[in-house]
Amino acid sequence: MTVEERIVAAVKEAIGEMAGQTIDTDQIVLQKTRKEFEGDLTLVVFPFAKRLGRPPGPLAEAIGQAVAGRVREVVFYNVAGGFLNLSLQPAYWLSFLETNAGNESYGYRPAPEKEQKPVVVEFSSPNTNKPLHLGHIRNNLLGFSVTRILEAAGHSVVKVNLVNDRGIHICKSMLAWMKYGKGETPGSTGKKGDKLVGDYYVKFESLLHEQVRRLIDSEGFSEEEARNRAPLMVEARELLRRWEAGDPEVTGIWKMMNAWVYEGFDATYRKMGITFDKIYYESDTYLLGRDIVRQGLSEGRLEKKDDGSVWADLSLWKLDEKLLLRADGTSVYMTQDIGTAQLRYDDFHPERMIYVVGNEQNYHFDVLKKVLTVLGKPYAGMICHLSYGMVELPEGKMKSREGKVVDADDLMDEMVETARRTTEELGKIQDLGQDETDSLNHMIGLGALKYFILKVDPKKNMLFNPSESIDFNGHTGPFIQYTHARIRSIMRSAGTERLAAPFPRLGERILNEKELSLLKNLHSFEGAVVEAAREFSPALIANYVYELCREYNQFYHEYSVLNEPDRSLSDFRLQLSRLTGLTIGNGMKLLGIGVPEKM
Repeated sequence: MTVEERIVAAVKEAIGEMAGQTIDTDQIVLQKTRKEFEGDLTLVVFPFAKRLGRPPGPLAEAIGQAVAGRVREVVFYNVAGGFLNLSLQPAYWLSFLETNAGNESYGYRPAPEKEQKPVVVEFSSPNTNKPLHLGHIRNNLLGFSVTRILEAAGHSVVKVNLVNDRGIHICKSMLAWMKYGKGETPGSTGKKGDKLVGDYYVKFESLLHEQVRRLIDSEGFSEEEARNRAPLMVEARELLRRWEAGDPEVTGIWKMMNAWVYEGFDATYRKMGITFDKIYYESDTYLLGRDIVRQGLSEGRLEKKDDGSVWADLSLWKLDEKLLLRADGTSVYMTQDIGTAQLRYDDFHPERMIYVVGNEQNYHFDVLKKVLTVLGKPYAGMICHLSYGMVELPEGKMKSREGKVVDADDLMDEMVETARRTTEELGKIQDLGQDETDSLNHMIGLGALKYFILKVDPKKNMLFNPSESIDFNGHTGPFIQYTHARIRSIMRSAGTERLAAPFPRLGERILNEKELSLLKNLHSFEGAVVEAAREFSPALIANYVYELCREYNQFYHEYSVLNEPDRSLSDFRLQLSRLTGLTIGNGMKLLGIGVPEKM
């Protein structure tokens, strides 16, 4: 048990004894003490004071006395309003470094027991009518990083992808190919399958736009009415009807074109470093959702209108009714998500089901949880929407229908090429062979892309500027990667024998401000992982690692490591550098970013 865990346990016991109330462990949060206050760890007492109806100052004082008496490492405490600042004994920090200096899994909790209920995380969720773009990159990076953070925090995790492989948008690409494709294939054109299919989606929308404008000009229709009446749209809806009826010709083309797209998706996922444990397909889930709705209707949980449509009454939450089946019996998106949730519950009996989906779907997921509650599903409360903001470029918003998107493959290739030019200009690759150089440029380019996106709070909209993301001196992935390479160079110079030597004894020497600050920063990594898992926020890890690198570089510029004449002190700083390097590597791994040995 870590010192933080023992402090949390002591706080919980103290509150229980003083007030006769049990506080959930997750509500007791320790923070790193701010620099303007004396202390190492801070407990915010205000939430407990409000709950217990006691003044925060006296309550903090009482908790401080209890903690100091129960946790031997706590040697001093002070109260500042509703904040309890705790100071740990100096020997604790050396003991912490000695215990963890060579711990390659530092910051990661042990793997969970096999019987532990997993957290199911859905991310990516592409449509099979177009290739992955910049928006998908943010989704994939967020989802994959969150799974790694949850695993590091001790959770069992299942990574899933729901492929949107049916519906009118898929039929648009199919229809355009059938009418204008002349038998084109990825093989005959030399294009990735997802890009070829995406081209036909754009072609459909372009031709549809022309038809809509003509109808508006000639018939005076509104844009919505013209779009519904346009011949291409009528044909697309008929194609969808034939697909849902199982027409062999249509389903054959559907399977062929989807296979092209899947091969293209797989290549993009490999380049991005993304993997999944299970892939679901919308074409398999929407029928199950329809059956669940029909069962809910038979149980009297839902309402059937005179036209045959089926609705859920959400007035309990002061919301409107929600359509679940149209009058013709066909499903809506909500119906499909009901089926998907049921499948995942049956497959994994999870602790939680997290959906990584853009914030434009906030209302949808709020309604989904309420509809599942109406249906009496036990997993209604397990659903969690990890909502994230839009990502845009300096040129403005992307538009898939018009083909005005930043293709994921093209962007990744551009980032690697930018890394190549930058490393050549800065002379970072002079001592590397060609294979090492190619690998390094790939690592730096993708690292820059991933870090620039993940350092932003997921809830916020963001502007991605490729030229700003590769800067070896800024708040970027390459700056962190370079710091790691610097530390690895120190380790190589020291040699394995020196690294394996017994931990140095410093006697009565007091650590200087930079050494102690760096140690405390390293110590807070475990807490940062737990908080990032609780908040589903890779940004907390990204910014922690950046601050750690800044702190280390300040230390490195002020104090020598290998050239320090006092051998014990030199060995101590070597071990301090060693743990810093391991922590940087482990933190970046949680973001899906590699760190180089040389640079």
